[in-house]
Amino acid sequence: MAKRNLSRRQNWRIQKIQDERAARADRRAERAEESLVGGDLGSEQPGLVIAHFGVQVDVEATSGELAGQIRRCYRRANLPALVTGDRVVWRPDNQQGGVIVAQQERQTELCRPDQRGQLKPVAANVDRLIIVFAPLPTPYTNLIDRYLVAAEQADIEPLLVMNKSDLLKTSPNPELLQWLDDYSRLGYRTLLLSAGEGDGLDNLRAELKDHTSVFVGQSGVGKSSLINALLPGQDLRVGALSESTGKGTHTTTTAKLFHFPAGGDLIDSPGIREFGLTHISHDELLEGFIEFRPFLGHCRFRDCQHLHEPGCALLQAVEAGDISAIRMSSYRHILSTLAN
Repeated sequence: MAKRNLSRRQNWRIQKIQDERAARADRRAERAEESLVGGDLGSEQPGLVIAHFGVQVDVEATSGELAGQIRRCYRRANLPALVTGDRVVWRPDNQQGGVIVAQQERQTELCRPDQRGQLKPVAANVDRLIIVFAPLPTPYTNLIDRYLVAAEQADIEPLLVMNKSDLLKTSPNPELLQWLDDYSRLGYRTLLLSAGEGDGLDNLRAELKDHTSVFVGQSGVGKSSLINALLPGQDLRVGALSESTGKGTHTTTTAKLFHFPAGGDLIDSPGIREFGLTHISHDELLEGFIEFRPFLGHCRFRDCQHLHEPGCALLQAVEAGDISAIRMSSYRHILSTLAN
């Protein structure tokens, strides 16, 4: 079913409703804080947001007597929206809760546009983007390339992980393996593994150690299964592929942060079938394709779109085999979404 295009007035009404809901949430947070002041709040201390639930977030105390404890906290109304991975300053109450009083500066943030096209952060202080895909559901290089462009823009190191590699034993997929080789030649790190059979998990553990990583990928590729294999006892719900569409079903409903015993953190995010890049510019898109960079600025025309213009350095690089035709196709597809 085609997406419905909303009029300017309809978009205004939707935004007005969202603003009113946000204002009501802020008022509830203010009332909650007012009920706690007057000696009921402890001293300020650092914390880490490990899960988000509307106007409330779960904060883990990172120092002092409460270190390691998790409290369900409200945020003060003058603070911006928080996401999993944010480092904050908070004050505990005497009822196993607390109030967030300040947000510390983010080192990095992973963002994507929401349904209204407004940029929305989904995770903070991440330094590894784990792009998970599998032979089933059918992977698409364009979606992988969108994640790679997002990682380049956010200055987050990507890692390509193909899960369910055991499926290749019964149904070989030379094209998929060729994709991995192509990405490896570009300098991207790649892993083949199977959460179900345990193959390659030690290599993934080594990659995750001492990093804050976020899993992204289509629903059904096995992100939750990987976490269950890496962190026994979490027992995240695992969804089967839809028999009618062959796509995954959503099982993760909120971004949550997990600690690895040997060091490192992992943020599991809701399954994302499409990763919009409508917030970036044409120049940023070009920079997001790392193999394009040596050829940028060498086209005959300064405003070259790299589609069919004569004297285009990128098109010449495709003909010479220095840029793959598949990646060029991904660029053109993403560019068309920017134009729209």
